[in-house]
Amino acid sequence: MNSSFIQMDSVEYCYENVTNSCIKLSRSVGERAVLYFVFLLSVLITTGGNLVVIISISHFKQLHSPNNLLVLSLSIADFLLGLFVLPFSVIRSVETCWYMGSFFCKLHTTVDILLCTTSVYHLCIIAIDRYYAVCEPLHYANKITVRVAWIFITLGWVFPVIYSFGVIYTKANDRGLEELVAVLSCEGGCFLFFNKPWAILNAVIFYAPCFGMIGIYARIFTVARTQARLIQTMEDRTFSLEDSTRRAQRNREQKAAKTLGIVMGVFLVCWHPYVIDTMIDVYINFTTPAAVYDGANWMVYINSAFNPLIYAFFYPWFRKALKLIVTLKICCPNSSRIKLYT
Repeated sequence: MNSSFIQMDSVEYCYENVTNSCIKLSRSVGERAVLYFVFLLSVLITTGGNLVVIISISHFKQLHSPNNLLVLSLSIADFLLGLFVLPFSVIRSVETCWYMGSFFCKLHTTVDILLCTTSVYHLCIIAIDRYYAVCEPLHYANKITVRVAWIFITLGWVFPVIYSFGVIYTKANDRGLEELVAVLSCEGGCFLFFNKPWAILNAVIFYAPCFGMIGIYARIFTVARTQARLIQTMEDRTFSLEDSTRRAQRNREQKAAKTLGIVMGVFLVCWHPYVIDTMIDVYINFTTPAAVYDGANWMVYINSAFNPLIYAFFYPWFRKALKLIVTLKICCPNSSRIKLYT
């Protein structure tokens, strides 16, 4: 994490009696109250919204499908981010100091990278799932089984674990920057530095799945448009019950693909400022203003809050599940067999 030194008439420090203390940005009580409210609201939306998705998919048998298993795993990553990472990030952002010690700073940063990277790769995996559902519907059931979904989920967690722990605990990310890190580091700060090779690698790890997702969704929307035209030309025909069922299923798959395409679009908007700043910062000796870096960081966090909001807006089953959860009707016998969609 980057920080810039602030010149003020009255300088405050994170630790008044420590020589190498970081400078603390002075804020009024009102400013801090507003910031705490906004950030904590983001935390509540992230944890609450993703918790609803987790309970819904876990509880209702109608939602037990390979695709929803992937969505469930994505929601778990976002929920854990809101539960274990964001509360401490809120304190650091508002107080502009890190008071939890160096050990927890390293652990917090590792878990932060782990869960955020997991979200990225789960979105990529979900895009692959939607490709087969829309573009190869006749082979979808054979190719994307529950077993395949679990393999995808495992890969979507294992790679981020290796990457995050490898970056932080081997210190490969700041190798060659020891003197600069020593100068910029101070008590009360929790910083993450990327040297040039790791800054490029970090960008590749982000952009590789991004370009893959863009290509996949472009193909999905092309096929979906062709299928929509075909359905339009056949509207006056008399469909059998089986034909009608297939058409309804195809419409659901296409709507799911479009919804997840919106999820990906929001994801790109939220992540780009952080990735670009990380790439540029290493070439300007980490002089990005703290407020700019912190804002880019929170854009990444807010992405985890958007997903359940998008589900709530586009998926009737999500709204129905939310109503059943809030009214505690899921506690009734056989509530897991309630139909959330026809």
